[in-house]
Amino acid sequence: MPVEPLAARGTTSPARLRQAFESDLIRAGRGVRRALAAAMRDAVRSGRLAPGTRLPSSRQLAADLGLARNTVADAYGDLVAEGWLTARRGSGTLVADRTITRPVSVRSSAQPPSRPAAR
Repeated sequence: MPVEPLAARGTTSPARLRQAFESDLIRAGRGVRRALAAAMRDAVRSGRLAPGTRLPSSRQLAADLGLARNTVADAYGDLVAEGWLTARRGSGTLVADRTITRPVSVRSSAQPPSRPAAR
């Protein structure tokens, strides 16, 4: 089943995020900040939150989810520190572009491939 992104390089509304995370937050009980961060991490991993998507302010999302603003701000802060989100004062919080590149192994042309020594 294809995953429907919450937003594609646009702004995601708090209502859409609430729908996506509500069941995770209800099950979390006291660990709401961790559950919110985990739900957002999973949404980025699965592609439901596309890179470049602008997230609602912590105040707006907290009001919509019925959480304390510090809970949402701390979850955002955790995800910024982990590289899942980027934040700039005055520019909002965005889903980070987590393009993973693997280093290319470069062999020197002067160095022939190693062969096992004959015994």
